[in-house]
Amino acid sequence: MEKIRVMIVDDSAIVREILSARLSRDPRIEVVASAMDPYVARDKLEKTKVDVMTLDIEMPRMDGLTFLRQLMKQAPMPVIVVSSLAKEANAAAMKALELGAVDVVPKPGGPFSVEEVIPYLAERIIAASRANVSRLRDDAAEADRKNSDCEKNAASRKPLPASRSSSYLANIKTTNQLIAIGASTGGTIALEALFREWEADFPPTLAVIHMPERFTATFAARLNDLSRATVKEARDGDRLQVGTVYIAPGNYHMMLRAQGTERTLKIASGPKVCNQRPAVDPLFDSVAEYAGQNCIALLLTGMGRDGAQGLLKIHQAGGYTIAQDEQSSIVWGMPKEAIDLGAARTVLPLDRMVAHIKEKL
Repeated sequence: MEKIRVMIVDDSAIVREILSARLSRDPRIEVVASAMDPYVARDKLEKTKVDVMTLDIEMPRMDGLTFLRQLMKQAPMPVIVVSSLAKEANAAAMKALELGAVDVVPKPGGPFSVEEVIPYLAERIIAASRANVSRLRDDAAEADRKNSDCEKNAASRKPLPASRSSSYLANIKTTNQLIAIGASTGGTIALEALFREWEADFPPTLAVIHMPERFTATFAARLNDLSRATVKEARDGDRLQVGTVYIAPGNYHMMLRAQGTERTLKIASGPKVCNQRPAVDPLFDSVAEYAGQNCIALLLTGMGRDGAQGLLKIHQAGGYTIAQDEQSSIVWGMPKEAIDLGAARTVLPLDRMVAHIKEKL
């Protein structure tokens, strides 16, 4: 198998050295170039074939966000942000995902050792190498346009008028409905697209995305600013509320629990599932057990098979299951696995999902 050619862009010589040396030990990866800033990176890109780039955000001469915006317009490729855990850096990393980066990984150091980061980064590089680059470019351009529109019209997003009524709500057969969502590579863009259109009176929504610890809170806050619904990072014991989206916290599984009519969330550690924590399967398994036919489940873009078996269990329990189609997926791995298992009741492009959910509620 041909090795994945990686460029490392970081102003720290130590970080460049560590990432280059440790990633090169992976037989699937070849580090072909490194650069201390975007100007050096741009020059090397003209001479070197690169499949995936790792990118720091805070660099001299040109910051990573400016470089990423230019790169996605002129020579799009899969980019993984390697960022510190500072609050400002987290916000910048989320902005990078909006601009087309496929993933974010914490820098080694502090709470994350090299031994923890390198295997995780290697797997994200493998996933990124399979990304649909044209889809990345188009989604990034669309997200950039919508973000500009949202900033101009931020006051119109929340709250909705108190007198608002929804025709689809009149057809809801049960007040116990909920929505469950799983996503991985490319999922940040997909979830942003969905939750921009989410209604404030949709059933409780539980979402798992493969994202490191501490980044999920920033991501949830970002989604909350874009959506009519309330979006928050989930906490253990949260009681499910209509109009609220619960994002699984990084490094913890999220599961549904029910006792009588009360439904709560369990947030727990435990072994990784499909090499992920949080993983989609634990959520979907619990939803199949406690919600069954009262659930709508979506499996979105991502590499691997996490969520496929869980979606099948929801389907078998009578829930309504949706898989994202290939054309709108950045990486058509998880949805394809589910489709191959016969777990998806329907296959839809991302931009048709919210309207379809309204029809089914």
